[in-house]
Amino acid sequence: MTRLLDGIDSPADLLALAPEELKQLALEIREELVTVVSTNGGHLASNLGVVEVTLALHRVFASPRDKIIWDVGHQAYTHKLLTGRKSYFSSLRQYGGLSGFTSREESEHDPFGAGHASTSISAALGMAVARDLSGDDYHVVAVIGDGAIAGGMAFEALNQVGHLGARLIVVLNDNGMSIAPTVGALAKLFAKVRFDQRYDWAKEQGKRLLSILPFGRQLWQVGKQVESGVKGLVMATTLWEELGFTYLGPVDGHNLRELEVALTQVKDYRSKPVLVHVVTTKGKGYLPAEGDAVYFHGIPAKSAGRKAAPSYSEIFAQTALRLLRDDPRVVVITPAMPEGNCLSIVQAEFPQRVFDVGICEQHAVTFAAGLAAQGYRPIVAIYSTFLQRAFDQIIHDVCLQDLPVTFAIDRSGIVGDDGKTHQGTFDFSYLSLVPNLVVSAPKDENELQHLFFTAVNLTHPMAIRYPRGTGLGVRLDAKPHSMDIGQGEVLRNGEDVVILAIGTTVTPALGAAQILASNGIEATVVNSRFAKPLDVKLITGLARHIKYVVTVEENTLCGGFGSNVTALLSRLKSKSGVENQIKNLGLPDEFIGQGEQAILHAKYALDAQGIAREVRNLFPQQAFQSLVTFDQADLVD
Repeated sequence: MTRLLDGIDSPADLLALAPEELKQLALEIREELVTVVSTNGGHLASNLGVVEVTLALHRVFASPRDKIIWDVGHQAYTHKLLTGRKSYFSSLRQYGGLSGFTSREESEHDPFGAGHASTSISAALGMAVARDLSGDDYHVVAVIGDGAIAGGMAFEALNQVGHLGARLIVVLNDNGMSIAPTVGALAKLFAKVRFDQRYDWAKEQGKRLLSILPFGRQLWQVGKQVESGVKGLVMATTLWEELGFTYLGPVDGHNLRELEVALTQVKDYRSKPVLVHVVTTKGKGYLPAEGDAVYFHGIPAKSAGRKAAPSYSEIFAQTALRLLRDDPRVVVITPAMPEGNCLSIVQAEFPQRVFDVGICEQHAVTFAAGLAAQGYRPIVAIYSTFLQRAFDQIIHDVCLQDLPVTFAIDRSGIVGDDGKTHQGTFDFSYLSLVPNLVVSAPKDENELQHLFFTAVNLTHPMAIRYPRGTGLGVRLDAKPHSMDIGQGEVLRNGEDVVILAIGTTVTPALGAAQILASNGIEATVVNSRFAKPLDVKLITGLARHIKYVVTVEENTLCGGFGSNVTALLSRLKSKSGVENQIKNLGLPDEFIGQGEQAILHAKYALDAQGIAREVRNLFPQQAFQSLVTFDQADLVD
């Protein structure tokens, strides 16, 4: 049977569809979303919730001339299906395939790329001002969730929009969720609107009253004031009105007719910016996702299989729970990522000491600094890609004041299918340049717990970066202990080459040494453990008697761990004349695309075979056998 979806090659094809056909198309879109995302992994619940909103937007507005900007971009799968990308939608989040977010490189219908929240209104305002300066006349629409609109950047943009009185439309997708349930005072306001039936009654009575008033335009204006007053009794729409917006809503986000009427009404409203408040259900149309929108927000690929060991995130949470039990000074802060950071077990036992601050990374860091200034030991649990947003706060509010804040940096290095916007490939570089900050990465999950114990008992700020995914399955010591700051360890001795590895690259470096040994090259392998401060004594001691030094890191080479080692050995050469041949292995000066972690590790020579290949190129005079493989399990204690 031919699907209606198969006949949609551009948004213009939607205009010919009758209401019943649109309902059928919405069903087909949801089936396609569930099928592809269940196989490839990705953001399911958030996309199921905006099917009708997307259809209405593309029926009322003329993309790509009209600009539709999706906040975060992970809710734009239906948008991709409707804008000429359905034939290769099955490549979603795959190596070389469709991005899981909006991308200017991918389609003219994506006017702005977004992988982080709260950016859409700022971008939309920029486009609206550009339109007006150029004398053009297209529409600009920002689609933002109730979680993202609570972000500080969104408030800054709303303030500027209201100040300028710019002609643009903000569609607020209110489903009570970001990834986890939305938190904060604004979330409570939205909940009041969603669940207060008095508003619907008052709205209908207001409409009835207006329909029977016979006195023309003057009383029409009075009637509008009456309706506005009724709204004010039930909800604080004055928030938006005081910011300079005309408010319309709430609108049923799954009723196409209501959505189209509302969007058509505001389309040519030119005197003020407009906020259209639509209420949706995250996971709509797929009962498992409706029942557990947190789990189905982002699901793993089917091929991922059953994990063999706990994830680093789970080990972090277990360690944090132990630290909170042992030390009443320890608190945990996360910017809207309690589930991703596996903090539910900590929240359950210590609800007063775990703070979800919403999508507010800057606030999270300075909030932690305030706690630390009063004697507490806060842990900021955050993804590497999101910590970038708080760089100024790291410098000025934490490190300049040398406050003991611990940064638990999840998803560092290559994260895989989420692609360019989410790869955690810069944190060694942007953190290592900050004074007073200790920067570390464990070789395995056992070392992870020891580093966290070290950090919360340190009198300085400390960052611990760890990867996405399962640990190595090593045995965990019964009791965590402190580790000496800036001290690495030699894991294997060899006289031909030194491999200085850190974090996730330690195990493949050991594998590379095993491969190299079969070819007559003996490598010393070091678990460097700290990107800052470096183990100067260990590194320079090895460099004095071994000529070849190779650094390996899952971070950009620009300003990273290897760059710092090279600078150290350059100083050694200038002082003592010791000259080494240095090779830095890591990620190039580019944004790393999407793909399975194993594929990308191999592409950038960060697996055992790649490291061995790069090392043996330092010995061109020596004959080699073909590189043998190794079993990583043999390296796990």
